[in-house]
Order: sequence, then C-alpha cells, then structure tokens
Amino acid sequence: MIQKDMMMVSALPVILLIFLAAVYSFEKIIYLVVFFAPLSIPLHEIMPGFGFDMYLPTEPLLFGLLILFILKVIQERKFDQKILLHPVSLVIYLNLFWILITSISSTMPLVSFKFLLARIWFVVVLFFMTAKLFSEGKNMEKYVWLYVIPLMIVIFYSTYRHLGYGLWDKQAAHFVVSPFYNDHTSYGAATAFYLPFLVMFMFNKYFTKKVHLFSIATFSVVLMGLVLSYSRAAWLSILFTIGVWIILLLKIRFKPLFLTFVGLIALFFAFQTQILMKLESNSEQSSANMMTHISSMSNITTDASNLERINRWSCAVRMFADKPVLGFGPGTYMFQYASYQLNKDRTIISTNAGDGGNAHSEYLGPLSESGVLGLLTFLLLIIVVIYTAVNTYTRVKDPRLKQIVLAALLGLITYYVHGLLNNFLDTDKLSVPFWGFTAMIVAIDIISRKENNIEILKK
Repeated sequence: MIQKDMMMVSALPVILLIFLAAVYSFEKIIYLVVFFAPLSIPLHEIMPGFGFDMYLPTEPLLFGLLILFILKVIQERKFDQKILLHPVSLVIYLNLFWILITSISSTMPLVSFKFLLARIWFVVVLFFMTAKLFSEGKNMEKYVWLYVIPLMIVIFYSTYRHLGYGLWDKQAAHFVVSPFYNDHTSYGAATAFYLPFLVMFMFNKYFTKKVHLFSIATFSVVLMGLVLSYSRAAWLSILFTIGVWIILLLKIRFKPLFLTFVGLIALFFAFQTQILMKLESNSEQSSANMMTHISSMSNITTDASNLERINRWSCAVRMFADKPVLGFGPGTYMFQYASYQLNKDRTIISTNAGDGGNAHSEYLGPLSESGVLGLLTFLLLIIVVIYTAVNTYTRVKDPRLKQIVLAALLGLITYYVHGLLNNFLDTDKLSVPFWGFTAMIVAIDIISRKENNIEILKK
C-alpha cells in the first residue's frame, strides 16, 4: 500500500484500535472526543473545496459512537430509565422532534437533515452517554480537565501568534485562533464556559496542594485567553454569571427576582426613547483599549460588528414573519438570509450573497429556521435545566457534588447569555461543554433524589 502511495492505509491500525475501544470501553472514546474538541480542525482546512465539511477527528468519532449506541440499545433493549425519562431529556426529545418536523418541511431538506443528524450525535453522545458516565457521581472533574488542558495548548498557540502582531492588536484576535476555532467569539465562549469550574477547583478543600496550584495556574492561563479573545459577548457573559453566583450565595428567592426583572422591562419600555437616543450617541468603536472595547458594546450607530449583528437579527425576524410556524428549515439561515437584508441595515462587512455566516443568536436562529416552536422548545430546555440545577443545588448534601452542580450551572449561564449574541451549538467546540455540563446536572439530580429516597426509607 505504501509502495502505491496509499498512505491513508497506515491509519487502519489506529482506526481498529478506536473501534475496539468503542466496543469494549465506550467512555474512552467519549474522553477522546472531549480531549480533541479544542484541537479539532475543520475538513476544509485539510481538503479545500470538498463537498461537505466536518470537524476532524471528533465528528467521525461522534458518528461512530452514535451507531454503537443504537446497536447496543437494540441488543440489550435497555438504557438507564432515570436518564431517558428525566424532565431535561423529555424536553430534548421535544426539541429534536420539532427539528425533525421542520427538516421535512425545509426549503433545503439536505442541509436540514445534516443539521439534525449532527444535533442527534451531539445529544446522544455528549448528553445521554455522558450522563450514564456520570451516573455514579464520578468522572466529572476528568471531563472538565480533558477539555481544559488542550484548550490551554490552543491559548498558548494563539497567544504566541498574537505576540507577532502585538497583544493589544484587536484585529489579530480574529484569526490567531485559526484553525482550531473559527473566530475569536467561539474561542472566548469556550474560555468563559470553564472559568467557573476552575474557580471551584482553586478553592476545593478536598484537592491536594499540587492540584490547587495547578488550578490557579490554569485559571490564569484561561483568563488570559478570555481577555485576549477580545470577545465582548464572552466578557459580558462572565459579568452576568458573577451576578447570578452572588444571587445564589445570598439565597435570594425567585419572587423578588422576578418582580425586579418585570420592573426593569417596564422601565425600558417607559424610557425606550431616551435609552435609544443615549445608545445612538455612543460613538465608541471596538478597540484594543479594554474600557473603550467594553463601552463599544452599546454603540449601535457606527460600530460595524454591532450593526452587522442587528442586520442579521433583523433578517431572522423578517424570515420568521414569512414562515412563522415551520421556518425555513434547520441550518438554512446562512443560505437564505441574503434576500432579507435591507439597504438601510447593511454594513461595510455585509455581503450581497449573504454568505457571512449564521444569525449570531442562539435564539433568533431557531426562530427563523424552525418557527416559533423552534425557539420555545430551546427556551424550555434552558428553563428546565436551570430549575433542575437550582433544586439540585439546594437538595444535594455531598459538598463535592454541590460545587460541581453550581459550577456546571454557572458555566451554562455564560453560554445562555453569550447565545444572545452568537450561536455555536452546531460545533463540537461548544457542544462538548454545553451538553456535558447539562449531563452533569441531570446525573447529580438523579443521585440526590436517590439519596433522599434512601434517607426517607431509613426513617
């Protein structure tokens, strides 16, 4: 084979080894997926002009695990019923079912079914199989470290490249993370996701001194990655998450929080004219100066990045108005939004072909692609996960599990906030922590309920 220049055949032993590991020890393949997620490279970087794209080596591994999962369930005719019938799982089924319906009615069925398949392998492997992996309360810290360590490799790599342009060169932040992350915003979102866990590791009294020191060093590196990402959405998500953490520490009840939220909404509508005038008077541009960069978040007059987001969001709303029930089909926004751009909304970074990417919103994207139920089922998932996490946090007695469920919730909240401004759940980079942290919350919820039942029986 080598003599005939068929070098790819040399990969067969590795492929066979992975296959055997998947059959006899599937958790090792999950660990491989988690480890390679920050280091995975899109196929188009290796083979430009190929007919389709995927992240290597993670997505082939995910697809293989999906097939294995189906075969095992068929053979054994069982899976953990507590995971399968958990309220979070039921909402996931509902969301997947609606994606299926809207894929059938899609304006581009091939694109939509590819999107559905990718979502299924993310959910099956990173939520269901991973929740099973966590079902005894183990492996959760390992899951975090397996992502964080290669993420640090990416941070060192991107920082080294950034040094060549000057660390305060904001424009360089857009491409120094390539080819591992498609842009600085997904990179920033990944770093924000793991900071709550690293804070927990730093102060966890059950760890050794060496682990504490390593956690401090790791936190410093990941925080550096967050700062140098120049992702305003990631910075904003961290600030919001700190507020949520304070609320949980102070044990503020839901009713006053809800009333405060309603009051803020009412104030916004009462003074919306004055607020919009204030925003329009902000001429700060995104900049290497951190304070200027932060203040530019509210510049909706001249900042091209902000204006392009408004353009994409406006397109999503117009698309929704055209197809409010079924939408255009999952994954189709980037192919359909061009004709919905208005001249008054276009920016210097808009394109005539509308080939600039997605809706820049984890909420408006499903709204335009899967209609009103696409958005509602995703929002329902977030609500059920937060409700489960808060109840579990108050119920669970094991201090280690209590800290993990809090860190997982705070990590997810960073993305729930970030999702207002960007969407990355179609990639392995953010799906690994998003579904993995959700699986942690579900697993700990099941464990805590079981412990409570045992205590009740003892009484």
